[in-house]
Amino acid sequence: MGNNKKFAVILSGSGVFDGSEIHEAVMTLYAIVKHGATYEIFAPNINQYHVINHIDGSVMNEKRNVLIESARIARGKIKPLNEFNPELFNALIIPGGYGVAKNLSTWAFDGPKCSVHPQVEAAIKGMHKLKKPIGALCIAPVLLAKIIGNATVTIGKDTSTAQAIESLGAKHQPTGHAQVVVDEKNMLFTTPCYMLDATIVDISNGAKAVVAEILKWI
Repeated sequence: MGNNKKFAVILSGSGVFDGSEIHEAVMTLYAIVKHGATYEIFAPNINQYHVINHIDGSVMNEKRNVLIESARIARGKIKPLNEFNPELFNALIIPGGYGVAKNLSTWAFDGPKCSVHPQVEAAIKGMHKLKKPIGALCIAPVLLAKIIGNATVTIGKDTSTAQAIESLGAKHQPTGHAQVVVDEKNMLFTTPCYMLDATIVDISNGAKAVVAEILKWI
């Protein structure tokens, strides 16, 4: 079990098309506590790239803030990402959702040529330097491929994303539901979640599997 192990969770907004995928975020938090560990939630204090109507997919004429939107999932208990200190945590985990590719990075628009938000990059590099585990769900493993480069990750079975990952010098492993790819050298733990056709039960199983695997390595 977790034995007071502490996870940092980075969110990217609230809602799959412009922020964090809510099922992935909630099931990750649930899995952490279910395994006897604790979490703190972080998000960058920046504007979202845009706001999407989640009923019809249209872009809405309004602005929203990633930290404030993420606070909806965190029930208000959240810190700006610039306050994250890797020394204080045993592991870092990043749920997916388009917010990863639109707010935490520009992957949605630039693919492998994307930039990653400096605070996100600092968080990942900080944990990597300390050889602490980093988990990523769904599309979030692209951040690890971009920043760490020579890494082994999974986003499931999506060929074009897998090719984009490999163009960065990373290795992609195809996976099914609740399978976790472990990169021992870099201490990376990735699972596909909604990159595959999935139910909320699949997401729960994926989150539980990746959290359980991380805890073995702390």
